[in-house]
Amino acid sequence: MIIGILKETTKNESRVSANVETVKKFIKLNYKIIIEKDSGLNSAITNEEYIKAGAEIKNSSQEIFNESSLILKVNPLLNEELEMIKDNTTCISFFQVKDQLNNIDSYLNKKITLLSMSHIPRTTLAQKMDALSSQSNIAGYKSVIIGSNHIQKYMPLLMTAAGTIQPAKVLILGAGVAGLSAIATAKRLGAQVFAFDVRSVVKEQVESLGAKFIEVESNSDEGSGEGGYAKEVSEDYKKKQAELLEQEITKMDLVITTALIPERPAPILITQRMVENMKHGSTIMDLAASNGGNCELTKPDEVINHKGIIIDGYCNLPSTMAFHSSQLYAKNVYNLVEHIYQNNSLDFKDEIAQGSTLTHNGKIINDLMKKITNKGSEL
Repeated sequence: MIIGILKETTKNESRVSANVETVKKFIKLNYKIIIEKDSGLNSAITNEEYIKAGAEIKNSSQEIFNESSLILKVNPLLNEELEMIKDNTTCISFFQVKDQLNNIDSYLNKKITLLSMSHIPRTTLAQKMDALSSQSNIAGYKSVIIGSNHIQKYMPLLMTAAGTIQPAKVLILGAGVAGLSAIATAKRLGAQVFAFDVRSVVKEQVESLGAKFIEVESNSDEGSGEGGYAKEVSEDYKKKQAELLEQEITKMDLVITTALIPERPAPILITQRMVENMKHGSTIMDLAASNGGNCELTKPDEVINHKGIIIDGYCNLPSTMAFHSSQLYAKNVYNLVEHIYQNNSLDFKDEIAQGSTLTHNGKIINDLMKKITNKGSEL
């Protein structure tokens, strides 16, 4: 089987779907690897390094599409790429159905087998393939680094001859992978860290990292969904949550929001009124900006100043650390391919293949995708 690696052309994207290590591993499994010229340069991987690892370099994406039976990408295929791809090709990339509704017919008409790294099941076996987690870890880390620059304050307690500087106060909304990474980073920088999550079960994890857990009083853990994800909560809980956050957010220098629900718009946690009650010079890093944002005022891929409050809505923080984010993503993709391909064929009996495959042979075979699109039939 020939595996093709494309140069990512989506705006603000510097990652690549294979690195030198995974190219070598694929070749040991008897795959042939072809890579579009300069695909790895933004991730500090040269064409010469790929060649030394055993890959072939092609001058255009059209050559990659013509020769490959399996395409590995970071982002979904663009319109021009969908025109170039051969019928019956398999493609693996991040893919949120709600963001790609206009292109789904192209996948079906060309009988593309589409596997989404966004839909890897949250199981123990699939952890090494969980690209959402590996990239969220990076986003959580980088959000603190950027946010600490925005607030123009020291993060740690500092005692000097000129007086004592109090530590910055940081609030993390959402204690998933990104949130926990942000907590750990903020603590390492010496900040006073607080965290909120609708899932009370994460309290122990938050406190083990040295943060104070802020919680809404409730008789049930209604925010815990399947696979460890948060789920939408009741209106009564939302009201109590808003009251609590409105009270706490006024004390903070930096707020990092990470609350995402798969294939749904991000829940609004911070209203305009809350923003306007924050301290002048404080900052919101909205890691849910790509799904609309957790702050009512967030503008995707923009940094705005609203009455003295900075709101950073950059959507692709992992891409700003392309060397390591590509390393982790490439390993996630390699682990997936190694697991689900048997004798160069997809093993549709495997639960990870079933969970991550959205379309096959001109049909939608993923239940969630069917609900969103109201199309398809069983495989």
